[in-house]
Amino acid sequence: MECIETGRKNIMKILVTGSAGFIAGYLVDELLRHGHTVVGIDNYSKYGFIEKSYDKHPNYKIIKGDVKDTDLMKELIADCDQVVAIAAMIGGITYFHEYAYDLLAENERITASTFDAAIWAFKERCLKKINILSSSMVYESASVYPTPEGEQKNCPPPLSTYGFQKLACEYFAQGAYEQYKLPYTIIRPFNCVGIGEQRAKNEKEILSGNVKLAMSHVVPDLVQKVLKGQDPLHILGEGNQIRHYTYGGDLARGIRLCIEHEKAVNDDFNLSTSVSTTVKELATLIWQKINGDKPLTFIHDKAFEYDVQKRVPAVEKAKKLLGFEAATDLSATLDEVIPWVKEQVALGNI
Repeated sequence: MECIETGRKNIMKILVTGSAGFIAGYLVDELLRHGHTVVGIDNYSKYGFIEKSYDKHPNYKIIKGDVKDTDLMKELIADCDQVVAIAAMIGGITYFHEYAYDLLAENERITASTFDAAIWAFKERCLKKINILSSSMVYESASVYPTPEGEQKNCPPPLSTYGFQKLACEYFAQGAYEQYKLPYTIIRPFNCVGIGEQRAKNEKEILSGNVKLAMSHVVPDLVQKVLKGQDPLHILGEGNQIRHYTYGGDLARGIRLCIEHEKAVNDDFNLSTSVSTTVKELATLIWQKINGDKPLTFIHDKAFEYDVQKRVPAVEKAKKLLGFEAATDLSATLDEVIPWVKEQVALGNI
């Protein structure tokens, strides 16, 4: 098959797996706004069907299907320039304990099918690169802070099956390059925050005090607890866990730069805000935005085993090589997220 250049610099046809998901919702919009053509695939297994604002965009096509169907993946990837591998079983900290085996086994099947199709398309068609959405959890056992790219190979392996599988994704990329010369970029997002994440259909109910959690992530769960009037507010452990809450729109821009930039080829990048925030600081900010000066007290629930206490990324590499820097602070992010969660609570989605 002859590969034809479009004549437009950096304009590509890109396959995004898991395109109906949370992070992909920001990414697909970002890619379309920058002129790319996007093909999405999703089986809607987590949230059910969710209509996206760009579903009828002329440069977007969504296929309902399973990424583990390698023949379908080959069909979709055949005329694509790049693929972004996002599809996976994923959730918040409770997810790691509830689905310890499935997170490993199912995500390995998804990863293998994606790479099988990508290797075929690179050899037989026009695919130029695979982009793998990894996770900050590959640094689960790190003790160097800020944690630079490369530390995942120096520190002990992740303890959770989810972190271990995400590290395995990175080795898939290494192996596919070593054996087949398939170019890659490894992308590690840190604590994505934004709108669009609802209660997953297949998750069991877990109570935090008197409020049923969405088993999602800390920001929407804290927001919904405050909105529902929980007082005292329940948090996991002492609330000293350090995270870097990165706005979904910033993260999408970083992923797009990883796709487009020639310096991203065969390299790995932490994509994150540079600002550290404890869970207690996060909870306090959310409380004040909703309840003003009303006094805040906490109840400290038992922490989960795999609740990493400190996660601080080095962000200099992405800034130096890609020109990426997260621009949206946590307060501005919450000003977008809180009204959205309030609406979803009213609709019964969270």
